[in-house]
Amino acid sequence: MADQDKVSPIETDPKVMEDKRVAEVAESSYRDAEHDDDEKIDLNSNISGRIKNPLAHIPKARLLQDVEEFANRHELGHITATLQRGALVAKDPANFETVEGITDDEVHAIRDEVLHKWRQPRPLYFTIILCSIGAAVQGWDQTGSNGANLSFPDAFGISDKEGTPNADVHQWLVGLVNAGCWLSDPFNHYFGRRGAIFISAIFCVLPPIGSALSQNWEQLLITRLLLGIGMGAKASTVPIFCAENTPAAVRGGLVMSWQLWTAFGIFLGFCANLAVKDTGDISWRLQLGSAFIPAVPLLLGVYFCPESPRWYIKKGKIAKAYQSLLRLRNHEIQAARDLYYMYAQIQVESQIIGESNYVTRFIQLFTIPRVRRATLASFTVMIAQQMCGINIMAFYSSTIFEEAGASVTGALFASWGFGLVNFLFAFPAIWTIDTYGRRALLLFTFPQMAWTLLAGGFAFYIPENTTAHLAVIAFFVFLFAAFYSPGEGPVPFTYSAEVFPLSHREVGMAWAVATCLFWAAVLSITFPRMLRAMTPTGAFGFYAALNVTALIMIFMWVPETKQRTLEELDYIFAVPTWRHVRYQVFEVLPWWFKRYILRKKDAHLEPLYKLDHVGRKDEKESSNSKPLGFLRRFKK
Repeated sequence: MADQDKVSPIETDPKVMEDKRVAEVAESSYRDAEHDDDEKIDLNSNISGRIKNPLAHIPKARLLQDVEEFANRHELGHITATLQRGALVAKDPANFETVEGITDDEVHAIRDEVLHKWRQPRPLYFTIILCSIGAAVQGWDQTGSNGANLSFPDAFGISDKEGTPNADVHQWLVGLVNAGCWLSDPFNHYFGRRGAIFISAIFCVLPPIGSALSQNWEQLLITRLLLGIGMGAKASTVPIFCAENTPAAVRGGLVMSWQLWTAFGIFLGFCANLAVKDTGDISWRLQLGSAFIPAVPLLLGVYFCPESPRWYIKKGKIAKAYQSLLRLRNHEIQAARDLYYMYAQIQVESQIIGESNYVTRFIQLFTIPRVRRATLASFTVMIAQQMCGINIMAFYSSTIFEEAGASVTGALFASWGFGLVNFLFAFPAIWTIDTYGRRALLLFTFPQMAWTLLAGGFAFYIPENTTAHLAVIAFFVFLFAAFYSPGEGPVPFTYSAEVFPLSHREVGMAWAVATCLFWAAVLSITFPRMLRAMTPTGAFGFYAALNVTALIMIFMWVPETKQRTLEELDYIFAVPTWRHVRYQVFEVLPWWFKRYILRKKDAHLEPLYKLDHVGRKDEKESSNSKPLGFLRRFKK
């Protein structure tokens, strides 16, 4: 369904549906403006966990008048009637067919949001594809340095192999060159999402070429730092751009294309490493320089994409926002509905945020309760991506396999296999991320990553002169990648792009990406030395323990966001952290123990979040997030 028509997933039981409709009619019959004032929810302390539609309690006559004034004020008077019908649909999504004046064509378009949710306009898919190319840049660059690590230290006289002069110092230098830069900047705040992506693409085209032409490690370091500027700005903008343009029902599946195509970029990078491995002294130059290739279509194609309508609304460019939505939705009624709903919720957000500049917005990430909870959750999923250990594989898998006794060619082929597994196992997340949810995927995959890393570390004790030594290590590394790809792989960037209110989305995503890339830099700097000091077994065991730590952090601090509109998430992150933690510890854990350990099928878990206008029976049914309940009514 489109962003603004998110309805709680419920069972397809006809009696449940009838109960829901009766409850909604009964409630709507006595709502008025005065009651609306009593129903307001504090977006800094939503202890009840209710998720409120900002239009639901506005009387019809007043809503129509508000929409008319809105249309005249923003030079949209020629579509006033369409905007009014769209606002009435957004006010009561479940009963859109009863909206006065709605046409059969409009009804059909809204029905298709559920029946054919992947039937989206070409400009939307073009946007997703182009952003996916941007993600491939990220992955290709990582693997270019992965292969180059085997040869550039010798070329620049900073070999980190044991027994060479100053090996300890050189191990830190090799890590430093791979650190890149975690800088994320506010360009998208001033130039729009497309402008920020364009600027970042420039920094992703030129520095890889500079890396290939470097004459010493100092020059290589400078080009890598410049590349970090582009990667930081791109990584903080592309997922936002996707999330803001995409309907809620498919947002996770489409936004997670960032991870899918990052994994594809990693795979392509390993292919490039293998293709140029026999080119002699210039092999590492070709491996580093090849990363500019996918950045070229990103640079040229970004201005063919529609700009984010939410960014236009934030800047007061309402007419442009509507034109953008016309390209991103299948029908005018969807564009009109989404436009007014976005506008209404942004007005609600402004009540808790107020006016701010870039500096104050950054400070507010830690001072405004609703925003602070999003900051904590995004920090958790982002730092967990580094704690899980995936980047020790992305940056140093060739080095690890060489430590396991593989030749240079064997190490590159083993890394190629790692890249292939990482890419293939990212595909299931397209469906599971919106079905099972972001949080559920993380809670399942982190324990699996912990034991596979531990097993891979202990596999180094297998005698080196046996075939099993390298084979078993590679098996557990591949298995680790298979668990990572559908879980912690797609979630962090998808999740962080969703959780912040529009007013803080740019600076919030910049914070999240800065967290990820800063700790990736720390990992990159420290791992070569850690590998020597702790041995591969000790390093793998260390990251296995970090996986367990990350699992606990996620369980405590990360709320679920699946199939919620970006506006509904304001209410989810208004729930106090103590309320969320208490619910997880004292309600979720006992329920899980009863349901899956004691096998009690009648174990019941009361949901923490409750959609406004949904009866109690439906809330219970929706706790397990089954398919949309009104799907059956559409099919009749």
